[in-house]
Amino acid sequence: MGTIAEKAKRVFDIEISELTSYRDRIDENFEKMVFVCRSILDNGGKIIVSGIGKSGIIGNKISATLTSTGSRSFFLHPVEAMHGNLGLLRDNDILIALSYSGETDELLTILPFAKRLKIPVIALTGISESKLAKWADIVINTKIDKEACPFNLAPTSSTTLQLVLGDALAMALLEIRGFTKEDFGKLHPSGAIGRTMTLSVSDIMRSRNSHKLVTVTQELLVKETILKMTKAKTGSAVIIDDNGLLLGIFTDGDLRRHFDEENMLNNPVKNYMTRNPSTIHSDQLAVDVLNVIEKNKVDDIVVVDRQGIVVGLVDSQDLPSFKLL
Repeated sequence: MGTIAEKAKRVFDIEISELTSYRDRIDENFEKMVFVCRSILDNGGKIIVSGIGKSGIIGNKISATLTSTGSRSFFLHPVEAMHGNLGLLRDNDILIALSYSGETDELLTILPFAKRLKIPVIALTGISESKLAKWADIVINTKIDKEACPFNLAPTSSTTLQLVLGDALAMALLEIRGFTKEDFGKLHPSGAIGRTMTLSVSDIMRSRNSHKLVTVTQELLVKETILKMTKAKTGSAVIIDDNGLLLGIFTDGDLRRHFDEENMLNNPVKNYMTRNPSTIHSDQLAVDVLNVIEKNKVDDIVVVDRQGIVVGLVDSQDLPSFKLL
């Protein structure tokens, strides 16, 4: 029977295998879909996504991802469409219809209306000879070999493939339409995503006039540096020269690494500081701070201006208060 973990791994293995297999089958039809969608969007239209059941749930998510990444999109439920929501469709739109079988009656009923408006129809279906495929202008064949369901019945691998294709469409459109990180932040003003894209480093740093930022000269003794750090209740001190240029940083980690060295406390801090510490410019975005922390595995990032003068410090312990972590 196998353990629960083994059963879970089997699902992962099957779905990853299906995705890997499909990746090598992506063809010119996918490119056609991307370029047609771009043309529709550039001319003021929108991407309408429709499906029912599991495909409808995936379609809703695809539409949401498109919208959040700069491609105007709405989800149209086939049943609701038959009760007034067909008005969502306009003649400058495009319809992406999801149905693995391609024979879903509720979905098929909206296709004649789309055709009357001369709306391009893109079908994501696993059956290339299905009714849906025959209605479509572009067919994205989503045929898979095996569902992750042990009975090969419950939509699992097939819906995962739909989801990934939707992500691929959204990311392709994002890139070719020049959607930027700043654009992303404007569409996500709330939550951690929006804050990282709208806040700058200067908004979250400890500035030079802050009592929590310690700056010292390289000749200051270690024990005096530690006293300043303790008074400021901070775990680091930034070492600068007479012109305010960065020389290094002394942290709790440096203290622990050298603590057993003889007469350390009475030696100048320059002997133990970390030279060339991680830095960032004050006018960069907060998201760049997260990238530096992840890449360099550090807790403190020195903030400098474009002339290299120290203007602040970002301490990772402060980030939760800005809801960035």
